[in-house]
Amino acid sequence: MSQYDLTDFEWRVIEPLLPNKPRGVPRVDDRRVLNGIFWVLRSGAPWRDLPERYGPRTTCYNRFARWRKAGVWDRMMDAITAAHDGDIQMIDSTSVRAHQQAATAKRGIEIIVSVDPEEALRPKSTRSSTGKASRSD
Repeated sequence: MSQYDLTDFEWRVIEPLLPNKPRGVPRVDDRRVLNGIFWVLRSGAPWRDLPERYGPRTTCYNRFARWRKAGVWDRMMDAITAAHDGDIQMIDSTSVRAHQQAATAKRGIEIIVSVDPEEALRPKSTRSSTGKASRSD
């Protein structure tokens, strides 16, 4: 069992919420597909890097996209939250923000100004005293 796989408790809560309309082809194991989806979402890896133990990556991605459109993910999150009696909290990147340079800032760095402030205000070039009208053709 991988660190990203569903526990038995989580699977018991989620399983009844999954759409199960069998068509002509037998379905790939829902738990295995969900574990694959969660592996991609939690690891941040692209779909093409999905390990083979989770089944075909196209199956995982297609099911993820189809269930997103059908609202299955919203129902699952509501059920998981209710099963934990509200003791679970979820945070996404839209509510936690940092400055783009926050991750690379080093402590103790002193910013040194390399230009004299008065010199920075002086003009860098001067205007021509001849003007445009005095050009000879």
